[in-house]
Amino acid sequence: MQTKLEQIRKEAQNALEKLDKLDELSSFRIEYLGKKGKLTRILRGMGSLSPEERPKIGQLANEIRAHLEAEIEKKTRLLEEEALNQRLRDEAIDVTIPGKAYHRGNLHPLSIVLNEIKDIFLGMGFQIAEGPEVELDYYNFEALNIPRNHPARDTQDTFYITENIVLRTHTSPTQIRVMEKEKPPIKIIVPGRVYRSDEVDATHSPIFHQVEGLVIDKNITMGDLKGTLDVFAKELFGPRTRTQFRPHHFPFTEPSAEMDASCAACDGAGCRVCSYTGWIEILGAGMVHPKVLMYGGIDPEKYSGFAFGMGLDRIVNLKYGIDDIRLLFENDIRFLDQF
Repeated sequence: MQTKLEQIRKEAQNALEKLDKLDELSSFRIEYLGKKGKLTRILRGMGSLSPEERPKIGQLANEIRAHLEAEIEKKTRLLEEEALNQRLRDEAIDVTIPGKAYHRGNLHPLSIVLNEIKDIFLGMGFQIAEGPEVELDYYNFEALNIPRNHPARDTQDTFYITENIVLRTHTSPTQIRVMEKEKPPIKIIVPGRVYRSDEVDATHSPIFHQVEGLVIDKNITMGDLKGTLDVFAKELFGPRTRTQFRPHHFPFTEPSAEMDASCAACDGAGCRVCSYTGWIEILGAGMVHPKVLMYGGIDPEKYSGFAFGMGLDRIVNLKYGIDDIRLLFENDIRFLDQF
């Protein structure tokens, strides 16, 4: 048995010297020192030894085990050091190599114009409000004076999630949510994404952006609405911009109007951009309908207000002379680099 133990010591030492990978050490330890290893198998035969031989063989086995444990530890440190040196060689960085020039991104044109619009209205004392894009039918339609079976619902081309939950078709639902939580005076704009089931073409998209505006206080008039939006148009398109209002109909405002701005491309003289009329439609607006105020918990006998909504994508196209709304969503670097 002593001869077998010495043989295992020599065999293990030779095998250990040939190992050159850390993961091989684990297999080596199991093979020689594990519960079913070679050293353990030999020691199981100690029961056949005489009482005088057992201490000697036991001591020799312990010496061999301790020796192999020490050799394994030594080999582990050596292989770890070699692996670290190899990694340092492989990952070495030549600091004298010129750096790479990274392409610097730009703000998206939608973000650029939205920031301008925010600055204009913040300068007039407005605050920015937000609302959910997945909206209840109540806020998207009913509380805005658009009850079930109202013909205006057909023009919205709504994405229904359930019978009572929709993807909002406009940013107007936030008006009601703000009125429910805040008391007049209220002066907010609501920028955000909206959704309608439109076919994709140069002027339509199922996802687009709006900026809603709402002012509620005592003695608010149509004159306040016209003055506010005239200042906005001049700030956004230039001081020479003129505005005009045309009668229109929206279920949530009464009276209602659409606002045109003089064409910035031809200064109102008439060109291809404005279809030779000199005017371009910018937004819809009107005095908040008394029923809408009541839905928001505000007494229409004490307070009045105006609201307006504009398509941000349309404003961007007009401001930069873009003739296809799809360019705003395709993320073509050649297009975006121009801004």
